[in-house]
Amino acid sequence: MHSVLLSWIGHADLRAPEETDIVSVGPVAQALDARPFDQAFLLTDHEEERVRRYREWLAARTGGVALNLLPVSLTRPTDFGEIYTAAVRACERALADVGRSASLTFHLSPGTPAMAAVWIILAKTRFPGELIESSQAHGVRTASVPFDISADFLPDLLRRPDRDLQRLSAGLSPEAPEFDEIVHRGRAMTRVILLARRVAPRSVPVLIEGETGTGKELLARAVHRASPRRERPLVVVNCGALPPELAEAELFGHEKGAFTGATASRRGHFREADTGTLFLDEIGELPKPAQVKLLRTLQSGEVLPLGSSRRRRVDVRLIAATNRSLSSEVAAGRFREDLFHRLAVAVLRLPPLRERPEDLQLLVDRVLTEVNREGEEQPGYVEKTISSGARNIIADHPWPGNVRELQNTLCRASIWSSEATLTAQDVRDALLPTADQPVPDVLNRPLGNGLDLPAVLASVARHYLRRAMDETQGNKTQAAKLVGLPSYQTLTNWLAKYGIGH
Repeated sequence: MHSVLLSWIGHADLRAPEETDIVSVGPVAQALDARPFDQAFLLTDHEEERVRRYREWLAARTGGVALNLLPVSLTRPTDFGEIYTAAVRACERALADVGRSASLTFHLSPGTPAMAAVWIILAKTRFPGELIESSQAHGVRTASVPFDISADFLPDLLRRPDRDLQRLSAGLSPEAPEFDEIVHRGRAMTRVILLARRVAPRSVPVLIEGETGTGKELLARAVHRASPRRERPLVVVNCGALPPELAEAELFGHEKGAFTGATASRRGHFREADTGTLFLDEIGELPKPAQVKLLRTLQSGEVLPLGSSRRRRVDVRLIAATNRSLSSEVAAGRFREDLFHRLAVAVLRLPPLRERPEDLQLLVDRVLTEVNREGEEQPGYVEKTISSGARNIIADHPWPGNVRELQNTLCRASIWSSEATLTAQDVRDALLPTADQPVPDVLNRPLGNGLDLPAVLASVARHYLRRAMDETQGNKTQAAKLVGLPSYQTLTNWLAKYGIGH
């Protein structure tokens, strides 16, 4: 994998070859001296002759590094829009020349604060990469930047047209307050919300699929609130909590004496939700007999309570959710195919948190706000903020329990810590152990059949790198020894290569 440096050329860089009494060689040369790069793409809006002399001086120092000068014309060095456009072109040029798999590193020190801010935005969104900074006192080091800072710097000028175009192309109204509780910024969740907004006004069944803790009930409630039935009841049923022998009675009702223990008649969840919405969570847990009766109800719009010979008409919009793939359950014979097709008119698939990196830090802020609000009523509670180091630990965690696990982790951390700021160690202590990511018997997988050797090697490397960093609490020198790497610099390169924050 080629390693690429992207940087602006600053005044300190240009002075380095001109004045021999200056000790500093400038941030760019310092980075190229300290780290192994194959190519450097250097943006500049300075005078051409001066930049040419600097390039010759830099080329003589760096030897094998390919230097690419990218002249830019800026109205002023603080214009976010112009800087953003130039930086995006530089990233696209680098990936086109070197390859899409290139490892990108963005240098924050040269140039104006606006230039550094745009590098942060790009490194955390469109062009994932490492951020570095340099100084005479501390040398070159990785810049620790919380993900969510990228949103703070992104100008509305660059954001709003995309949002408006997306909304208009979907045929949606400008506002959707019913979905405001669903925190999102990234493309994965944005697409789900767009689809949910489109289906909400219709009365067709909706099937929501997603891992445990991804927010299926939250989405179901938003769809109901955005529908014409918003003023009518929303009845929530956890099918996994229904006793198998009572599932039909709970859903469709029963008459007094219909079975042992039926001391009074009951309307059932379908009739309770009449003219409104019925949300059946974990529908994959529904017993087969109840599946048969559910299919009949959906087809006829009528329920037949147990012990009764009279059908009751119901007008119910059904939303179902499952943490399984219902199509796989059908293939395994555990779920009726005809019922699946009746439910899967509109399918919304919620992505797991590990596929929502753009949303993670927004969720951290929302969850911490809720934790602080709840803590206000507790004696001696200190309102919490969260450090950049703690955010980086959160960014590296796979979150198998998704948003629910994130909520519980931050709640535990706020309880254990007596300080106002949650540290990286507070978050480490609050995390629950997760199963190892590499698949067992990694050496004996069958050849072919979709085997992806680079992906296998990457998963093993990430596994041991994370363990080493956690065990040494971020000490790179010690972590390098634990995994057999020769130096902390080599470890830093590996961490960058495999996308592990540090």
